[in-house]
Amino acid sequence: MQMQKEIHLTGKDLLQMVQLRPEDVARYAIVPGPKDRLEVLIKKIENPIRNFSFMEYMMYTGTYKGIRVTAINGGRFSADTAITTEVICNTKKIENIIRIGTCGALDEKIKIGDLVLVDSVIRGDGVTPYYVDKDFKTVADKKISDTLYEISKEMGINIHRGVCWTTDALLRESREIVEERRKEGAIAVDMVSSSLLTIAQIYHLKAASILAVSDNVITGEMGFLNPLYYLAETNLINIALETVSRLEAK
Repeated sequence: MQMQKEIHLTGKDLLQMVQLRPEDVARYAIVPGPKDRLEVLIKKIENPIRNFSFMEYMMYTGTYKGIRVTAINGGRFSADTAITTEVICNTKKIENIIRIGTCGALDEKIKIGDLVLVDSVIRGDGVTPYYVDKDFKTVADKKISDTLYEISKEMGINIHRGVCWTTDALLRESREIVEERRKEGAIAVDMVSSSLLTIAQIYHLKAASILAVSDNVITGEMGFLNPLYYLAETNLINIALETVSRLEAK
């Protein structure tokens, strides 16, 4: 017997499961990875209302400077990020997505606590091949990205922009593979941008990804206990919120 449905579970099905309505969410979504970063974000949003809680994922909608904003902890890896991005894209209301995450630097000049703005992605994840073919170009929305960059510069923050390599194999970032990705232009590596930006792109939503540097793959420096890294995480939230404000004003 064949499957009765073409696809077993769709993004629309997920939306119905969590009972999320289009009117519950905003035009703008800010998407941190972990739950603790979401908790910091919603403290900066006025009157946040929980839209749903499903497993470890939670969505809230409130206002910032009078502008409605939705926040969701979108996942740490390609697979779970794909699920939450499908939810976001199927709301038929959210139009702009800002991912605030972390990355490893692939350039010795990029320091712990710096920011990286993703212009395009080298897709090394296992999710997006199910969505697009190998020649698909995953890119971020230029208007959102330019605004994120502009605000970061105004705040005096060290920010770099360029190509990000997304991988699922954190513990297999070998010297040979890293050098191959660097030759392709990658300045950073993460585990999320590929799936989030690719799925948003095929749904014709505007999306961008801005990342705090937590470690440097080239020098071997780890910054997960470095105060500069935690400051960068806070900066990401402030930059994303101010970007929403500026985009709304344009």
